[in-house]
Order: sequence, then C-alpha cells, then structure tokens
Amino acid sequence: MNGLRLTVLVGESDTWHHRPLFAEVVHRAHRAGLAGASVFRGVEGFGASSVVHTSRLLSLSEDLPVAIVIVDTEERVRAFLPDLEELLGEEGLAVLDPVEVIRSPGPGGNDHGGDGDEGRGGEAR
Repeated sequence: MNGLRLTVLVGESDTWHHRPLFAEVVHRAHRAGLAGASVFRGVEGFGASSVVHTSRLLSLSEDLPVAIVIVDTEERVRAFLPDLEELLGEEGLAVLDPVEVIRSPGPGGNDHGGDGDEGRGGEAR
C-alpha cells in the first residue's frame, strides 16, 4: 500500500494554548482519524534560531528537538494539513515523504493484525 509520511519537527518547549505543541498535534491527528502518530524526542539539534540544543548541557536541555511522525494514505494526511498549519504558524517544520507501507495494524488498531505471528522473533516494527 502506498501512503504518505508526515514528519513534524518542533521544539519540546513549543506550546499551543499552554499545552505542549507535540501533544496537540497528536491529539488532533487522533481526532482526525489518522492511522497513528508517534513522538520522538531528540538528543541534539538546532532549528531556525541556529542555537544547538543538546541533552548533554543542562542549560540547554529544556528545549530538545521533537519529531512527530504520522503515516496514512495521501488523502487523509493531506486533509490534516490545514489543522497542522493552524498549529505550527511560525513554529516548527513539516515535511511529506511518499512511503510504501508493508505492514499496517489490523482491525482494532493492534499491532498483531490477527496474522498468528504473535510471539515470533525477528519481525521489524
């Protein structure tokens, strides 16, 4: 199945109405019915400010980079973009990449898909 990956890059301290921006993106993606969203906290990075934020320096560790990754069909991801535009404004960066989905969750959203492979090792996730 072909799909689209939306990756949103923001700072950990970016907020939307006193709530972490990354959390608002995830909750809106959920309300929009997208297949899923994951948030990954970076250990080091910089953005438009050119200030390097790193977990190695306590003074700069409060605004580490955060990546929100969402994968779904192109139509569903593109339908979510106006919501994302509202949230990001001048903050963050969003990129789209075409992807080939080789395994997706089965009915009910579990990662097993009812394929009977539960408990078998070596499966890439």
